[in-house]
Amino acid sequence: MKAVILAGGLGTRLKPFTEIIPKPLLPIGEKAVLEVQIEHLKEHGFDEIYLATNYKSEYIKNFFGDGSQYGVKLTINKEDKPLGTVGPLSLLKEQLSEEPFLVMNGDILTKCNFLKLYQFSTKINADLTVCIKAFVTPFRFGNINFDGDYVTAIEEKPNIKTNILAGIYIMKPSIFKYISYNEPLSMDKLINTMLAENSPIAKYMINEYWLDIGVVDDYKEVQEVYNNHFKDN
Repeated sequence: MKAVILAGGLGTRLKPFTEIIPKPLLPIGEKAVLEVQIEHLKEHGFDEIYLATNYKSEYIKNFFGDGSQYGVKLTINKEDKPLGTVGPLSLLKEQLSEEPFLVMNGDILTKCNFLKLYQFSTKINADLTVCIKAFVTPFRFGNINFDGDYVTAIEEKPNIKTNILAGIYIMKPSIFKYISYNEPLSMDKLINTMLAENSPIAKYMINEYWLDIGVVDDYKEVQEVYNNHFKDN
């Protein structure tokens, strides 16, 4: 099975760490972020992995080589201009044209069962399956309910519950009809285009551990949870 890891971001929200090395190579425990991702993909049967790179691509190439030490076939592809979160796939159309493939952001750490996700997506009628994660945000203020001039109830600092895009997707080759070669395209725009054309999009809920290493506080968190979730990968 094939997977693409989007590893071309600048990591500006993680400066000063990313001024020296690209975000996907940031260390967590004894490993780099990308190492954990590759090993987890391999564990669930993904043995052909493409790294879509841009910023400090040579660092990533020198670090991983051909992927043989991880038991996978690794191909590193570099974009010559920023192509967003979907555009880089256009450079790999030929390699991804025969079977469904997984796409994930290079700053995601999760214990999601990728094999179950893949099996779900191949059976459902949709060119795109998006993973979502329930996200609870504490609210700083109490919520007041009222009727006219009179208070009817107060809810002290309620949690805000939302479902967010988890940065992990399964795509079928027919998705390329929406993706122009070497042109920037974001995931939001792809989804909105498909919805406008009434093209079905499936959702898959991730119940396992998940973290987007977007800012410095996230990076500090994953250092603390590494031993519990990823050390044995």
